[in-house]
Amino acid sequence: MEKYISQYLDLINETLDRINYPQTPDELYAPIRYELSLGGKRIRPILTLMACDLFAGDINQALKPAIGLEIFHNFTLLHDDVMDKSELRRGKPTVHHVWDENHAILSGDAMQIMATQQMTQVPPRLMPAILDVFLKTSLEICEGQQFDMEFETRSDVSTDEYIEMIRLKTAVLLGCALKVGAIIAGAPVAQADAIYRFGENLGLAFQLQDDYLDVYGDPIIFGKNLGGDILNDKKTFMLIEAQRLAQGSDLETLQHYIGNNDVEPREKIDAVRQVYDNIGIDIVCRNKMEEYYNAALTCIEEILVPEERKMPLIALAQSLMNRNH
Repeated sequence: MEKYISQYLDLINETLDRINYPQTPDELYAPIRYELSLGGKRIRPILTLMACDLFAGDINQALKPAIGLEIFHNFTLLHDDVMDKSELRRGKPTVHHVWDENHAILSGDAMQIMATQQMTQVPPRLMPAILDVFLKTSLEICEGQQFDMEFETRSDVSTDEYIEMIRLKTAVLLGCALKVGAIIAGAPVAQADAIYRFGENLGLAFQLQDDYLDVYGDPIIFGKNLGGDILNDKKTFMLIEAQRLAQGSDLETLQHYIGNNDVEPREKIDAVRQVYDNIGIDIVCRNKMEEYYNAALTCIEEILVPEERKMPLIALAQSLMNRNH
């Protein structure tokens, strides 16, 4: 599986490096080159190529849409960093810190257009279906971001609302990436829908794991300080469930620290994590991750191709669920 992933990744990175940017205005395109140079797992374009391969399609026909999805994903990260006032992205200064917010916003807008251009580089007969799933997904991601912003000022966010938010903000793009590859390979509609649901469920498990690793990961391997979500009072699955389940002194501790910026950061992180430990939130989160991961595997069982063709995709899903960063 690693050999296949490495081949896909090399192809994707080589294609990104070959993008022919206009020479002027450089202040528009330099931030784009910088954002795309920061690397990342390239999961979404890899999934597009894998889905195309799964249904015995020509991955060369899927390459430009795959690149389009990676550009689009990075556009969303660039704008997220502006909205969140983030200083670092993958260990490097964010675009709006290297340039400024106006440059970041405009270059992000240009990335969205470039992504759409790449998505249209498919046989004309496939373009309506490809654009339909891509544009629907693009709008859903905006909806998810809006919900995420609204949650910052709410104290009554439910678990179901949170799951819907991460479905929109994160999971649908994984589903879209897979469905685009399936469509290009000529998969039947029902099969393309099944692989979309596989990606959507995998995306939900993936985001819940991010929540988990922010609290329980190894800081050296994770690549950043743990507890950032706790420190920022972020409405994660773990916090929402802790507030729902905590009683007595544990509930009092949460009520004291959540929203309290007048305490030492380490004290706040340690106190909230202790509440999580007391009521087993780590187990609750892992169980929820497992639920969505198993739902993803159920979806891939519906795909009518030889089992050996599914193995690379299943192996990738397993590696994502076993990751520590």
